Amino acid sequence: MAKLIMWNLISLDGYFEGTESWSIDWFTLVLGDDFHKFILEQLQTAETLVFGRVTYQGMAAHWKTATDDVAVLMNSLPKVVFSNTIKDADWNKTTLVHSDPVAHIQQLKQTNHGNIFVFGSGELSRTLTAAGLFDEYRIGIVPILLGKGGTLFGAHADRVPLKLLGSQTFQSGFVVLRYSVVGAE
Repeated sequence: MAKLIMWNLISLDGYFEGTESWSIDWFTLVLGDDFHKFILEQLQTAETLVFGRVTYQGMAAHWKTATDDVAVLMNSLPKVVFSNTIKDADWNKTTLVHSDPVAHIQQLKQTNHGNIFVFGSGELSRTLTAAGLFDEYRIGIVPILLGKGGTLFGAHADRVPLKLLGSQTFQSGFVVLRYSVVGAE
């Protein structure tokens, strides 16, 4: 059975994007050799990448034409995008899904064997969290205070008890925290 993992970056004050959708220019604060190595190692454990529409469009716009070692992995991995508005998914190895994300992810978890990563995708992540489908949360804390923006879990999230699996600190001051859902270990 596959493991569903959320991978998101947030500011120290809890925002995962600025006041505009896909306002993530501050993510560049974490770039460095150690972060690059971490991303490669994480992608090498991935079997499938999952996105909501906004994150998919932003990621596809960048990665489809990139050529570095991260791009090779991003472009070669199977991807699933959930959207009711996109008509065509033109990023390599992308499956477009217009149906219920909860049912589709439950099926993916049953049929896949590796890690399934959800990148960004706030609305989709909230839906999957509410359905109790995440096995692990990997949250990167970017050393910045944004003051305002979009929150990852929303104002009305249900309580989900978590257990710390580990943490990693980077030269930039960026910290990754890994949590499992209590009872799902």
